[in-house]
Amino acid sequence: MSSRLFLGQASNYRAKDVLRHTFAIGSRKWSDILKVELAARYGTTKSRVSLMSNGRSALAAALKLTVSAGSKVIINAFTCYAVLQAVEKAGCEIVYADIDEKTLSFTADTLKAALKKHPDVKAIILQNTLGIPMDIKKIEQFATEHELVMIEDLAHCAGIKYRDGREIGSVGAAAALSFGKGKSLDAITGGALVINDKSISPLHVEKRPKLSDSLRARWYPLLATIGRGLSRIHLEKYWYGPLIKIHFIERAVDAKLDLKTRPTYWQDKLIARQIQNIKKQGATPIRTFVYVKNRKDCIEKLAKNGYNFREIWYDVPISPVRYYSKVNFNEKEFPVATAVSGKIVNLPTYYGKKALIPALKIIKEYQ
Repeated sequence: MSSRLFLGQASNYRAKDVLRHTFAIGSRKWSDILKVELAARYGTTKSRVSLMSNGRSALAAALKLTVSAGSKVIINAFTCYAVLQAVEKAGCEIVYADIDEKTLSFTADTLKAALKKHPDVKAIILQNTLGIPMDIKKIEQFATEHELVMIEDLAHCAGIKYRDGREIGSVGAAAALSFGKGKSLDAITGGALVINDKSISPLHVEKRPKLSDSLRARWYPLLATIGRGLSRIHLEKYWYGPLIKIHFIERAVDAKLDLKTRPTYWQDKLIARQIQNIKKQGATPIRTFVYVKNRKDCIEKLAKNGYNFREIWYDVPISPVRYYSKVNFNEKEFPVATAVSGKIVNLPTYYGKKALIPALKIIKEYQ
C-alpha cells in the first residue's frame, strides 16, 4: 500500500526536507515569482501563466481554451487515468494512439494511424512519458500539416529539452504542469497552465484551496516518513488505513478537477525554488525503466531481498488498475502499449545507485 501512496519527492525526503516542507511559509510575492519563472522558461508573459489546483485541471483548461466542446483529442495509449479525466472535463472525446517501445509515447506514424480512423481530430496531447523526449520535429510537422492543436503535458518532463534543443513546454499552443506527487516538480498538489499562443485569452484563477486540502498537502511528507518507518516492521497498514478512512490521505488520481482554485502561497514558494534549482543543475527523466519477463516473480524476489519495486508507471495501459474497468480501451488495437504495460519495471527514486546494484543483478535474471 505504501508504494502506491507515498511517491515522488516525499519518498526520499531527508529530515530537513520534511521540515522545510511542513513549515514552509509563503506570501503573494511567491505567486508572482513562480509565474515569472514559468513565463521566462516557456517564452511567454507572466499574465499568461495561471496557477491551478492540479495538473489535470490545467490540462482541461488548456483544451477548453484551444478547442471547442465535442472535439476529438489524441492521447497516448499508455497513460494515467488523470489525462482521460482532463479530456472529459473539457467536454472532448478521447482518441488513443499507440506508442513506441523505446520512448513510451506515440510517434508521427502512430498519430497517422489514429488520424486515419478519426479524420476529425482537433488536438493532440504531448506527454513525453517519464521525461523521455518525443521526436518533436516529426510530430510538429504532422500537427502543422493537419492543423492539430498541440498541448504539452509536462507532468513528467519539466526542465527537459527536446532533441532539437527547445524546451519541452515551449512548442505547443499551451502547456500544463503538475506539482503533484511523483511529478517533475513536486509540492504534493498544484499545477500551472502556460499559454504560448498569443491568440488565446489568459485564464485568471485566484481562489485559494480549502484549509483541509492545504493541510493534507502540508503534512504529506511527514506522514510518509512515519509510514516508511512503520513499513520496516510491517505495520504500515495500521497507519495508512485510518488516515485514508478520514480522507487525510488522498491518492493522486482520486483528486478532483477544479478550474477555479490555485495552490497555496507556500506551495508556490516550494515550486519556484525547485525551478530555480533546475536552472543550476538541469533536469533528467524522473524515472528509468527496464523490461522483464515474469514481472510478478521478479518483484517478489526483489521484495524478499528488501527492495520495494511495486511503484509501476503503468501496469495497465491506462493506469491505475482500479479505474481500468471504466476505460473504453481495446487492447488488441494498441498492442505495443498493452505489451509494455505487462513488462515494464521502474527503478525507484528512493534507492541510491550503490543500493540498487544488488537489485539490478536480480532484474538481469528476468530480462
